Amino acid sequence: MARVLIIDDDQGMCKMLSRKIKSMDHEVDYAYTIEEGVTMMKATPYDVAFLDVHLPDGNGIEALPLIRKISPASEVIIMTGLGDHQGAESAIKNGAWDYIEKPSTVNLMVLPLVRVLQYKEASTAPKTRLTVKRDGIIGQSQGTRNSLDQIGQVAASNTNVLITGETGTGKELFAWAIHQNSPRASKNFVIVDCTILTETLVEGMLFGHEKGAFTSADRMREGLIEQADGGTLFLDEVGELPFSVQKSFLRVLQEHRFRPLGSKHELSSDFRLVAATNRDLDKMVAHGEFREDLLFRIRSFVIGLQPLRERLDDIEELVTYKIGINFERHGTKMMSPSPDFLQALTAYDWPGNVRELFSTVEQAIIMAGNRSVLFPNDLPSHIRIKLSQSQLSRKDVPIPREGNISGPGYGRARLQDVRDAAVESAEKEYLNELKVISGNNIDKACAISGLSQSRLYSLLKKYGIKFS
Repeated sequence: MARVLIIDDDQGMCKMLSRKIKSMDHEVDYAYTIEEGVTMMKATPYDVAFLDVHLPDGNGIEALPLIRKISPASEVIIMTGLGDHQGAESAIKNGAWDYIEKPSTVNLMVLPLVRVLQYKEASTAPKTRLTVKRDGIIGQSQGTRNSLDQIGQVAASNTNVLITGETGTGKELFAWAIHQNSPRASKNFVIVDCTILTETLVEGMLFGHEKGAFTSADRMREGLIEQADGGTLFLDEVGELPFSVQKSFLRVLQEHRFRPLGSKHELSSDFRLVAATNRDLDKMVAHGEFREDLLFRIRSFVIGLQPLRERLDDIEELVTYKIGINFERHGTKMMSPSPDFLQALTAYDWPGNVRELFSTVEQAIIMAGNRSVLFPNDLPSHIRIKLSQSQLSRKDVPIPREGNISGPGYGRARLQDVRDAAVESAEKEYLNELKVISGNNIDKACAISGLSQSRLYSLLKKYGIKFS
């Protein structure tokens, strides 16, 4: 027996679907709003939830990430009265089990329920899970754990893997983890950096060459594909692989055979392919920049790495790890981050992800000198400014008025007075933060704020703020 929740403001639909599900010997509850449904899911462990798209208090697809977060064990079936291909894509990408149209026959509507319960039953069968070696992969956030679980699922196979993610998310670390957790761990892990491959050199680097194959070939050279025999070939930033080489590489993937330049004989290489990219390969295919048949080959199993801004829970552990690494490798003083330091890091959106975070922490360690604690002032100004802006956006601005706005004094505060007070409060707080961030340096303050010196001096005088 399963527990099912229906979130739909159509009471007739709720009752019809509820009757059918009860006839299948399952328990059913229903809610008419997202808020009500979320509250119920926090209190009760549901196996499956039917979620309508258009609800009185919001969009079901937009609420899906929250629902998946508060009840990750619940599978969600999205219902919509309007067929929408983009909506279906968004729903599946955000973790929905299925996306169905209504009105439909009730038997068709419960078909995804039957399938999901069969899947859940099969998934709970005893099975051996691989304990993943995670050398260098730091973090306990849900996103990090999900990616590690995927490594556990795929590492023991020979399936080609594509790792996607923004620059600095650790794609190479995850590729290495796949290799380390596979039966090929004792063999070579060969990295091909596709960003540095030129069309004139790429075939020689990948396939190797015989002595005399071209003018400067004064000796035989073993290619990277041959070096990966028995091990793992990692194509880093595969989206940069020259289009002219993609066809010949596709043949290598299909047959695991290749011909070194200048050779009359083909060689074989038993390698497992792992590729990584920060580009949208589907878009590149549409623009004629990447072969579709090659994409199908390398995308047998996909691991999508979340950017750091979506797994802020990992930041404290990453910072601690980086401090420890610097202590071991460079003999720097062992330090600890202050709560304010960590708060500043979580307020920033990290376009460079973990790579940028590590660089920032290293800079902060240098700035801290002999201190044992890291503070926000040790961080670069652009990160401290982001913290100031986030704090300012959360603060209430006092509204000048005589009496209570809902009482006898209503209407005495003019809109212009309210607007002026809001601007003055924001300007004063910004200037005080600017003073700290710029280190009392007028030139630096002008560069950060974009104000001319005369305008900055005028504002400082207005609010009685002095730079020492």
